[in-house]
Amino acid sequence: MNLPEFLVLAAALLSVGLYGVLSQQSIVMIMMGLELMINAVIVAAVAFWYFAFPSADAQVLVLVAVTAMAVEMATGFAVATAIFRARDVDIVDMAADLKD
Repeated sequence: MNLPEFLVLAAALLSVGLYGVLSQQSIVMIMMGLELMINAVIVAAVAFWYFAFPSADAQVLVLVAVTAMAVEMATGFAVATAIFRARDVDIVDMAADLKD
């Protein structure tokens, strides 16, 4: 595979994730869309890294990005669980009063 094919894959992941974020109301589904968007960024960054520096190892970049993504998602699910337990809310529109 070459760079344009990886970039098409990244663009497809990003567009599916963006659609998921903008069209869903469930907190969990929005977070899944964010995951897809972050994965698209990882695919594009690793593809650029691999083709720009063929002798360098892109596995470290992937490991750091996936670790950061796991921490971010664990924090997001903890917040979503806390909101659900406190207010019995799983829809984003119903949790809008939290911004005040």
